Amino acid sequence: MTTDTFELHTAFAPTGDQPQAIREITEGVERGDRYQTLLGVTGSGKTFTMANVIARTGRPALVIAHNKTLAAQLCNEFREFLPGAAVEYFVSYYDYYQPEAYIASTDTYIEKDSSINDEIDRLRHAATASLLARRDVVIVASVSCIYGLGSAEVYRDRVVLLTVGDEYPRDKLFRRLVEVQYQRNDTALDRGRFRVRGDAIEIQPAYAQTAYRISMFGDEVENITEYDPLTGEVLSVPKHCAIYPATHYVTPPDVIDRSLMQIRAELEGQVTMFEAQGKLVEAHRLRQRTEYDMEMMRELGFCSGIENYSRILDGRNPGEPSHTLIDFFPDDFVCFIDESHNTMGQLRGMYEGDRSRKLALIEHGFRLPSALDNRPLQFDEFLERVPQIVFVSATPGEFEQRSSGHIVEQIIRPTGLVDPEVEVRPTLNQIDDLLREVRARTERDERVLVTTLTKRMAEDLTEYLAEAGVRARYLHSEVDTLDRIRIVRELRLGQFDVLVGVNLLREGLDLPEVTLVAILDADKEGFLRGTTSLIQTIGRAARNVEGRVIMYADKRTDAMETAIAETERRRAIQVAYNTEHGITPQSIVKGVAGACRDGSRQGQAGRAAGPRGRPAADPGGAAGLAGGAGDRDVRRRRGTEVRAGRRAARPDHRAAPRAAATAGPCGPGDRRRHGTPGPGAGLPAQARPGAPPPVSAEPELPPDLLFRSAAAPGLDEDDVFAALMGLPGDGLLWGEALPPVPAEPDGWDEERERRRRHDALLRRWRPVHPPDARPPEA
Repeated sequence: MTTDTFELHTAFAPTGDQPQAIREITEGVERGDRYQTLLGVTGSGKTFTMANVIARTGRPALVIAHNKTLAAQLCNEFREFLPGAAVEYFVSYYDYYQPEAYIASTDTYIEKDSSINDEIDRLRHAATASLLARRDVVIVASVSCIYGLGSAEVYRDRVVLLTVGDEYPRDKLFRRLVEVQYQRNDTALDRGRFRVRGDAIEIQPAYAQTAYRISMFGDEVENITEYDPLTGEVLSVPKHCAIYPATHYVTPPDVIDRSLMQIRAELEGQVTMFEAQGKLVEAHRLRQRTEYDMEMMRELGFCSGIENYSRILDGRNPGEPSHTLIDFFPDDFVCFIDESHNTMGQLRGMYEGDRSRKLALIEHGFRLPSALDNRPLQFDEFLERVPQIVFVSATPGEFEQRSSGHIVEQIIRPTGLVDPEVEVRPTLNQIDDLLREVRARTERDERVLVTTLTKRMAEDLTEYLAEAGVRARYLHSEVDTLDRIRIVRELRLGQFDVLVGVNLLREGLDLPEVTLVAILDADKEGFLRGTTSLIQTIGRAARNVEGRVIMYADKRTDAMETAIAETERRRAIQVAYNTEHGITPQSIVKGVAGACRDGSRQGQAGRAAGPRGRPAADPGGAAGLAGGAGDRDVRRRRGTEVRAGRRAARPDHRAAPRAAATAGPCGPGDRRRHGTPGPGAGLPAQARPGAPPPVSAEPELPPDLLFRSAAAPGLDEDDVFAALMGLPGDGLLWGEALPPVPAEPDGWDEERERRRRHDALLRRWRPVHPPDARPPEA
């Protein structure tokens, strides 16, 4: 049974004790239970159970995970189980973040420093846009969801709605786009930009990889086209579209003037207090810094560290919490807290850590007291804003067990797999013993996880294994967000065999290829070797029939005894169930997904319907990686394939095969858009060393000519590449390809030939509109 808004993948059906868990949790949600707990062992299909509950209740859902790698995995799984829904990824967009701080004991001020990942920022925008446009939404988030984001009401009010047939003056549209932080760039279209070409206005939303072409007839919106800005491929022709702001912090101009007066009043009060206390240095420091920020806001509309004035800009009262992602959800959403034994601790701890740091800044004149209100939610505030919570964990904590109306157990795995056997071995020569076990499994093309106590030990052990001929890599908190996702994916693909980690290998990772989990120094009692940690780590080997766990320890601690006893209890229940139902355990077979497949295009039609609109048909599938440059590479390869297909379908020279690419550092067959030209670069195909017999084809152009051509007015890099391929680029270039150049074996001057072909290219190719569009204005 599914609702009208969510549709489950029909290839999966609940088995084992999943049907009972789905039924009980769904009944609890519909009954209005405030808290519930799903106690599910590793590999029992907890994500599938959550997807079924979401589909049956038909409510938007927030799924909170305690680290970005687990959130990415959950996002991919939900997209597989709920293919028609908008499943979005919302985590912190910082690859590196050093918060502003002051250490009074050493009189050390640490300036804020950060590196923002543009691709993750796009996914965050996709999440908020989906929440405002449709009901079938699942947001997989980290604890970033309780941090300040900007007002949902202001964000919604600043949406630019365009409908075919409506009157919308061009100048007014341009001003509105600039107000919501879109930048005009008539040369290169990119995320958060727009450009104007005659009567056509092209906009690429901040949350999308596709773009809209708005064709105007005077002030009337005549036509709207959604297309791929790289290939020019038309994806849909919607009747309306919604352009959401390019930033979550949208501040109308009149708000700046009001805010500056309040900031001035607070500044004078705080400076007076410092002077009365004899803190002249702090008073001077605060006045200097704050007046500089005010001048920047007055002239530019923003300043560095503007988030510290968010309470005043939002018009909130002192002490009132910030706006967060939760404010974008409707009132009836359901929250699932995955691996709640870990995530709940993070939700509790964020506020106090942030407050202690900012108090030091305020006391020493670096920030105004209002900076305290730019903060994450307190735990009680989070609970007030979330109507219903389902805790999901194999080892629920005390709060979950005490608060939940009932706890639903899910111990039986659909594949019949049982918990792995656990063996305890002495620490003497533990690395040599581990190396023998690793080699035995690499010979069978199996994977190994190794957990250590420190990041330094993980790196040193990885280096030692590599020197011993083992393909190994490490994973810990200092590895960039998207790199973590790629490392886990490469482990599954077999690009290396051993993954060494500290804490990121504990919960949630779905790695069916892993047959051995080695826990080094298992008897060192503490957070990383507590009962919960050990049970969670043991579960990493529970997705393969050959799964096994080795603990290296010289004594059995209470945590080890409890973890082993709980594993044996669950194993006994699973074996009894398999015997009763005649089930033969089978290893999980699961495809390897991309880093975090992008569902933005999947949700474009829904978002085009405007706030709370019903989704239209999906014009395209989820494609690409959420990986910055890697994503662009995927799109370029796809664009090349599309161009090649169009070219092959055309008659005459467009159907002729291209000459073999020049051999060089990039290897044969590579177009080499970058790098140093190889031997024979710039020569006709017939004149290159070792070239095949002449064919009727266009000559290869060297990279420097390509870029010089791209620098010409009206042409960008992709347009010129399309010209060289004999294809239209983004739908704005049409014409005939350059004819083949005859060989000049005698008196050949390569530079002269480059200039000649460059001039010919610019003469023959000029930007015009497609045949079905009106000519541009003079």
